[in-house]
Amino acid sequence: MRANLPLVDAYLQAGLDALGDQTRMAIFQKLAGGPIAVNELAQTLPVSRPAVSQHLRVLKDAGLVTDSKAGTRRLYQLHPEGVARLRAHFDRMWTQALSAFQATAEKQPKGEQRGKPKHSGRSRRS
Repeated sequence: MRANLPLVDAYLQAGLDALGDQTRMAIFQKLAGGPIAVNELAQTLPVSRPAVSQHLRVLKDAGLVTDSKAGTRRLYQLHPEGVARLRAHFDRMWTQALSAFQATAEKQPKGEQRGKPKHSGRSRRS
């Protein structure tokens, strides 16, 4: 590991890594609508039911999904704490980005726009 890399919450990193796969992202988005059984999820995705189960395992290990037994079925749903961890991360990043933008905008002299020279007041016509 490089010395200049910032420390990252392991669960946060696992969640970000898990969502980097398009099938897992699709499952995550479908689960945002509420609890769903594996068979129901598999019917809506272009992968097999065993593949859906494997993707759900990765999401569960990353702390983004929980499961519960409902009769003979196992229902999966988003884990509120895992989603909150991701949201807090992106809220922090967004706040930092907006603060940096504001600081840059406030340093720029008034009347001067980026990439455009100040208008001298003289006409360009000869």
